This record gives sequence, C-alpha cells and structure tokens, in this order.
Amino acid sequence: MTKPLYVFDMDETLIDADCAMLWNAFLVRKGIITDADFLEQDKHLMSLYAQGKMDMKDYLEFSIAPLTNLPVEEVNQLVEECVVEEVLAKQFAQSKALIEKLKQQQVQMVIISASASFLVSVVGRHLGITHALGIDLMTKQGCYTPEISGTPSYREGKVVRLKEWIESQAGCFSEIHFYTDSINDLPLCEFADFAYLVNPCPALKAHSNQEDWQVLEWRV
Repeated sequence: MTKPLYVFDMDETLIDADCAMLWNAFLVRKGIITDADFLEQDKHLMSLYAQGKMDMKDYLEFSIAPLTNLPVEEVNQLVEECVVEEVLAKQFAQSKALIEKLKQQQVQMVIISASASFLVSVVGRHLGITHALGIDLMTKQGCYTPEISGTPSYREGKVVRLKEWIESQAGCFSEIHFYTDSINDLPLCEFADFAYLVNPCPALKAHSNQEDWQVLEWRV
C-alpha cells in the first residue's frame, strides 16, 4: 500500500500572495510600523527573493526589527487577525480543492516555507494543514528576535528540514509530491519524486521539461 506525502510551499503556491508582505502591510496599517519607506524596502528585498538572490539573514534583520519589543503573545494575536482578514481570501481555488481531497483520503500533508514559523503555522491551521514548517526564530525576554534557530527552511535548507521532519514521523512515505512557484525551491523539486510548478517564475519554469514535473495554472 502506498503512503504518499504532499509537501507545499506556501506563498504564491497555496495563496495568490506573499504572506510576509501582507503581514508587513498589515503592521503598517496597525501603526506598529511607522517607517514611511518600510514597504518599499520590503518590496525591494522580495524582488531579490524572486530572483533567488536574497540573503535571509539580512531580510530577517529588516523584517523582524519592528517586532523585537512586542511580546510573542501580542504578535501571535496580530498574526491571527492578519491571516483571517488578509490571507484566506487569497487562497487559490485549486489548492483549496486539493487540500480537501487529500484530507478526505487521509493523505499526509506538510507546508514548508521560507516565511517565519509564527506566520506559517497559523496559515497552515486555517488552510487545514496541521504540519507546517517555517523559519524558527529565537526569542529573548519574551519577544521574537531575528536570530534563526536551527536550519532555515530556505533553498537547500528546505530539503534538510523536510528530511528531519520525515525522520520524526512514524513509518515512511512511498513518494513525495511537492508544489511550488519559486526558483528558490529547485533543490526540493529535485529531491521530490513529483514536482508541480504552480504559476512558476520564469527561472523555475525553465526547468519544467524534467520527467515527473508538471506546470499548473492556478487562480483564486
């Protein structure tokens, strides 16, 4: 009997947006971020991410700075509000249908994202995926810091984190199906048995002629 595992990138794969960018815009509207240039800087850094050129340490230093004086509990409450108000309406119709189908078939699913775990876990819960891996951040005096705990789930790090997670599960999986849009996830596409490129960026689409890789066009 086969036991497949379905693995999903989150941003621009399950939802038609980048959760971190939605989160930062939400913090600006809430008055927690007051720097007038913050969103422009965020847009620039995310353009580097799209090209596969972003330094994750630099990004976290920038993006977590507004949260370092907020208690973890307050941040988590804000995340819940942000996900409900801004994220859920942007879920691709096809991802919603696929998740529901896999749940009915009792197929194991996991999200693995280069966004911070405090975002990924909440999005995953609302989308119906219990297991969600993101970049784990260290805390200091009850507040999040930009310091990474363990291996960041970014580029090759996603393969490392997924292997660790699989080893922690009871039994083994017969095959791995992976969905993503980003060239940053090329290592995990190559690790998986089947790769599905969701509205892929041009750099990732250039690799789409490989066997057992499919290009999907998903819409909200």
